[in-house]
Amino acid sequence: MEKRKDDIESHRLEKRLKERFIKAMATYHLIEDDDRILVGLSGGKDSLLLTELLAKRAKIHHPRFEVEALHVRMENIHYESDTSYLQQFCDFLGIRLHIRNTRFEVDAAPMVEHTAVPQQSPESAARLRRQKQPCFLCSWQRRKELFNLAQQLGCNKIALGHHQDDLIHTALMNLTFQGRFDTMPASLKMRKMPLTIIRPLCMMEEADIKAYAEMQGYQKQAKLCPYETDSHRSDIKRLFDEMEQINPEARFSIWRALNAENKLVEE
Repeated sequence: MEKRKDDIESHRLEKRLKERFIKAMATYHLIEDDDRILVGLSGGKDSLLLTELLAKRAKIHHPRFEVEALHVRMENIHYESDTSYLQQFCDFLGIRLHIRNTRFEVDAAPMVEHTAVPQQSPESAARLRRQKQPCFLCSWQRRKELFNLAQQLGCNKIALGHHQDDLIHTALMNLTFQGRFDTMPASLKMRKMPLTIIRPLCMMEEADIKAYAEMQGYQKQAKLCPYETDSHRSDIKRLFDEMEQINPEARFSIWRALNAENKLVEE
């Protein structure tokens, strides 16, 4: 009886994830015929699920699209995934995996706009501080590898594994620390290159993804990044957990607000 109950719950979970994946595709027009998509495969549960769903969907041929994956190894940061496992994972799904090595210097500050004006505004100073933080530099370097390879392969879209909790946490962080209400959009068309960033997991709850990863036996990352505790994201996560305890509908209220303000699609 207990096994039957677990099987029913597993079936419901898998069905719910697939439905939200398809709903996100339709709602935000994430995938179209003839798309070539490069997935950012970090090795975490979110990117593994994203890769699995896209690979399986591509076999249905509606819409008709192609998928490849990229895993970026940061040479000077101990944040590791078992690349042999990722290769087996992609081989099983029938998609090509690319692996790139890169690094960054902590004192470097990419994308910083230099100015001859001696006095900086508080907003400019805050942006410069953020751009010198290791987490920003690491993320920027990984994105650079994604952008470069996507264009080399002729891909027109890059898929990232951010889920609904990530988008809501980002909205709360921006509101709390930046004084603006926006987030990582489900679809973002780049202005300086022919690429669109999509987030097909944007309507999925992290708890569901975690449960599915355990059910499928996804191998966990060897997560040893020394800068993980330097971010405010864990504080915001605790804040959001408290908000949901006060109002279980808080998630949906924030999501409706993001939709109402057109923050989830950026052309």
